[in-house]
Amino acid sequence: MFIIEVVILLLLAIVILLAIFGKHLSIPYPILLVIGGLILGFIPELPKLELDPQLIFLCFLPPLLYSAALFTSWRDFKADMSHISSLAIGLVFATTFGVALVAHWVIPELTWTAALVLGAIVSPPDAVAATSITQRLNVHPRLVAILEGESLINDASGLIAYRFAVAAVVTGSFSFWAASLQFITVAAGGVLLGLAFGWILAYIQKRLNDPPVQITLSLLTPFMVYLFAEELHLSGVLATVATGMYIGRHNPETLEPTTRLELAAVWQVVVFVLNGFVFIIIGLQLPFILENILSEKPLMTLMWQASLVSIAVIVIRLLWVFPSAYFPQLLGYLIPRLRKNHAEQPPWQAVLMVGWSGMRGIVSLGAALAIPLYLADGQAFPARDLIIFLTFCVIFSTLVLQGLTLPAVIRWLGVTDDGESTKEEIQARIKGLQAGIERIDNLVNEGLAHVPYEKLAYIRYWYEDRVNRYIARLENRTDEKQAALDAAVALLQSEALKATRQKVISLRNEGKLSDEGLRRIQHQLDLVESHIHHDMLTLEHSLRLKNH
Repeated sequence: MFIIEVVILLLLAIVILLAIFGKHLSIPYPILLVIGGLILGFIPELPKLELDPQLIFLCFLPPLLYSAALFTSWRDFKADMSHISSLAIGLVFATTFGVALVAHWVIPELTWTAALVLGAIVSPPDAVAATSITQRLNVHPRLVAILEGESLINDASGLIAYRFAVAAVVTGSFSFWAASLQFITVAAGGVLLGLAFGWILAYIQKRLNDPPVQITLSLLTPFMVYLFAEELHLSGVLATVATGMYIGRHNPETLEPTTRLELAAVWQVVVFVLNGFVFIIIGLQLPFILENILSEKPLMTLMWQASLVSIAVIVIRLLWVFPSAYFPQLLGYLIPRLRKNHAEQPPWQAVLMVGWSGMRGIVSLGAALAIPLYLADGQAFPARDLIIFLTFCVIFSTLVLQGLTLPAVIRWLGVTDDGESTKEEIQARIKGLQAGIERIDNLVNEGLAHVPYEKLAYIRYWYEDRVNRYIARLENRTDEKQAALDAAVALLQSEALKATRQKVISLRNEGKLSDEGLRRIQHQLDLVESHIHHDMLTLEHSLRLKNH
């Protein structure tokens, strides 16, 4: 047990170091973690850490999916539902059959059903690597929303296809219509169950006002929902996603501000740690995989076969995204009543960027390792070790090839933020501040604002000044001179806060202030400084878009 604890601590330290290096080298940390795990796996002195597939489906997958759903915009998800569904359902099944076709052709001894198992395993992409790149490079928010939305659903469709394919191999029989009906039942049932859980948990959260309890409940939610859905033979993935999206939609109304701030910070840490372990563990699995497969085939033959399967995975996605993106517009022209007023033909650059963002991840590896050892008649599962090896090669090649080249592809295509989301946010800030001014005036007129005139004037000035500043940014009237003035004001405020913080720390050190009192003061100062920092980031973003 002691050795396992040491290995886990060592891996966590490596995750932190590689994440730091990745930031300085401008390389997505998931790619560095996979490569780092791959190198660590071949160090003979280190204990071998073999991955239990149940650990993925029970410990890693639910919280990662729930966190992504929790912070997903329902409006953006709904607006691009057709594109997301095409990628998360249509492309998953197209990849399943396309990869099976190529794999059976390249590897004749691989039966059709076993090839379908491989196709289902590598069909769902993992958006972690892609979104870690797109968020850093200021990619258009709609493209990020499509990739994140795809990743929320494609795991469910991929795992359902995987279960059908494995069942066909194990039992030797398969019914397309029965499988289709079961797919609809499992998917719809999972969504309905997730929404029911979401409504109940949102109701409970609204009546609590205890941040530690509420955060603990939030951390337990994905495991409860996933396990309950799987126990009912429904889609645990879709149930978890539906719950996360429902609660995320209602959190602004059900949680107090302090709870929301702490909850976001906790989930950020949880997701980072889980993703770190996930990607470094992927790299660590290669020695186990090679140990089982090299006795069956020469390494060069395996690499040639793996290369063709990996190319098939990439090409199928590229071939799918273009017809998928433009078919709704074509259908709208042919059938006017199906045409949406807001429908716009996406530029080919955006479509290509989505097509090149198909990196595979931990779900594929977990599904491969979960393949049963034996069939119903007691015979060994056909080509099990080969399927696991090919899956690892697809994961590694897509992460490294597409992950390392995606930043250059994004810059070449120029699919950057057009500023619409920033304008929308500024407009919301203006309307919110104006609502605050109106509320102040109403309280004064009703005689309920028992505040001296000087204080009232100061409060109004603060609101009105911010309204005027946001209006100037919205109308692109924020020039370099005004930006320099705002930066000087922010610097002055930061220096004042720094002096305040140093003073209260010295009072604590002198024994004139308790540690608890220091923490309360620091918490308030941190919130103020965070507000100043965020305001400056908004200003810089507005200027960058204006210059662009």
